[in-house]
Amino acid sequence: MLDLEFVERTDVGRVREHNEDYLGNVSPQTAAQVRTHGWLFVLADGVGGQQQGEVASRAAVECVIAGFQSAKDGESHTTLLQRLVQQANTRVLEASVSGGRASAGMATTIVACALRYDRVAVAHVGDSRCYLIRNGKAAQITRDHTFASEQVRLGLVSAQETADGSTRHVLSRSIGTELVANVESNDHQIFGGDVLLLCSDGLHGSVEASEMASLCSQGTDLAVAADKLVALANDRGGSDNISVQLVRIRGVERMGMYRGRPYKLY
Repeated sequence: MLDLEFVERTDVGRVREHNEDYLGNVSPQTAAQVRTHGWLFVLADGVGGQQQGEVASRAAVECVIAGFQSAKDGESHTTLLQRLVQQANTRVLEASVSGGRASAGMATTIVACALRYDRVAVAHVGDSRCYLIRNGKAAQITRDHTFASEQVRLGLVSAQETADGSTRHVLSRSIGTELVANVESNDHQIFGGDVLLLCSDGLHGSVEASEMASLCSQGTDLAVAADKLVALANDRGGSDNISVQLVRIRGVERMGMYRGRPYKLY
């Protein structure tokens, strides 16, 4: 049976006056729910400042959590997360319209991970990230939806040229700006000892992937690691809100699929 431990932290940083990040999780309450629903982790970074980015991030996260809790038993996580992030997009749009001038233009990034058996499904919009840390190395398993990153992928500029550019944090996609969100999703196998790290750009903008991997190495207490990651980002300026979720896989249940139904592998 899938077994894991997790911690989460959010911090205002050293420059911003308030925290526009929001995060949450859903844990199965019974052994049966471990298999029918699994775990959910979701993190959002509000955009808009005076346009109430914190309202957008909270609305998006709460929408995804509520949808996950009421999902049908055994529903595909990849399909489910796509649907829930679209629902979050609608929720933020509606909140923006109903909130009047004060809420006009508010938006948020989002990254969500759902785990069951020996798989993790990831869905995201914007530049909040998910890393998979395995054997001392951290691999980014999301793509930043920024104009700078899009230019790099198209070969128009180099990663070095965009590293210090003024547009490196300008989003090409976000939740709450279009009627339909362009959600990117993927699915990965997980193994015992793996660590998933979800974070806002307040963390990954200051802390290198290699440093994340080192701090979350095998045997490290996750709470200690999370506190050190936040402290490191603050030590390097703390120019943005800092949020992180760490999920360590302690054991998995190997499963196969036949005609849409899971079966246990031995």
